[in-house]
Amino acid sequence: MKSMKLLLRFAVLGGLVLLLLIPLLLIRAVINDRTGYRDEAVQRVAQSRAGEQTFVGPVRYVPWTRDVEVKVRDADGESRLERHTESGVLMQAPQRLTVEGTLLPSERRIGLFKVQVYTWQSNVQAKFAPMVYPAVEGRLYGRPYLGIGLTDARGLVGVPVLTADGQPLAVEAGSAGLPRVLRADLPALADPAAGTLPALGKVALAMRVDGTRSLSVVPVGDSTEVKLDSPWPHPLFGGQFLPNERRIDAGGFQASWSLSALASGAQGQLRAGQAPDALSVDLVDPVDVYTLSDRASKYGLLFVLLTFTGFVLLELIRKLKIHPVQYLLVGLALAIFFLLLFSLSEHIAFWQAYAASALACIGLQFFYLAGVMRSRALAAGFALMLTALYGVLYTLLVSEDNALLMGSLLLFGILAGIMWLTRRLDWYALNEELR
Repeated sequence: MKSMKLLLRFAVLGGLVLLLLIPLLLIRAVINDRTGYRDEAVQRVAQSRAGEQTFVGPVRYVPWTRDVEVKVRDADGESRLERHTESGVLMQAPQRLTVEGTLLPSERRIGLFKVQVYTWQSNVQAKFAPMVYPAVEGRLYGRPYLGIGLTDARGLVGVPVLTADGQPLAVEAGSAGLPRVLRADLPALADPAAGTLPALGKVALAMRVDGTRSLSVVPVGDSTEVKLDSPWPHPLFGGQFLPNERRIDAGGFQASWSLSALASGAQGQLRAGQAPDALSVDLVDPVDVYTLSDRASKYGLLFVLLTFTGFVLLELIRKLKIHPVQYLLVGLALAIFFLLLFSLSEHIAFWQAYAASALACIGLQFFYLAGVMRSRALAAGFALMLTALYGVLYTLLVSEDNALLMGSLLLFGILAGIMWLTRRLDWYALNEELR
């Protein structure tokens, strides 16, 4: 019973913390809404220009048809033979595939929202071994062709230049779906029933492709080499394969992949009509204000708890009396910081928005606490503590890889400081004073 007064005060402060969760959650809801609008802007750019691109090929195909007799039953239950035509294609992946190119980044704006786009200047070379098309009863083979897959053909800039052993091939629109978005006919077969297609020692393809944010390449060759470079210094490598070698600096990136069909199921997936394995590069915005603001808002409750802890220590050590309403106003000022940060960052650089929001909130806290504590020195000390907190938060935001470690060390240091300050405090005597 001796500690009820002190426990009641802590319970009131806990209730205030829970109450402040409401504005913090509302601010996070605003950030999520604006993030949704940004995603809609990305979709609008993709719809009007070209979306994320996946490149496949070139792959050699031989179409075939076959007439078969199928027994069917009519309405009277009588069976009869009907003639049906089956169709399909034989697919041959390149023996060796080399995909090279440069991603030239640029930016599109939809209102306040920025969308990263690119133009891929590609150079592709492939080598095909001889291909046997076997004799099957009733099957006739059609004209072979090279198929080239591209997710969004609207991204093609100009006409692709395709040659096979030095001979130019006309590129035209193919059938729908990967990988035959584009096709180029090869010489007709000498025998449509059975035979062997000659080897293609050098198939070369040069084209320019526009896309939004991401480029993927399917390693369809028996042996595939991919080399991509760009002046964009913030790539995100993804898909099923990471680069074997990469270099990233302020001048951009260079990355290379060396893959074998033994490590990739792309060939079998293409034959089965499934989405194939791919490697990908995303042009990431390193200062995505929506991601950073969302991450910052997650620390809102921690800010409130640490500030209230500082107030409690002042009450206990300096014998100050701070009303719960004053706690609430200080907590609201802390919450407003995250709304100011987000709204300003849509118009100016994130670090500038952060500095302006922190300066405004720290100045407001100093002005208010100087009156509450009747001491400019105490208010200045508290403002200095807030400045340190904002500085640590900014460090956490820009150092994502080390955020957990830094946050853990921060909490440990704060707990150690509180324990050191209160190690000689007589809690029972303090409770009697509160009574």
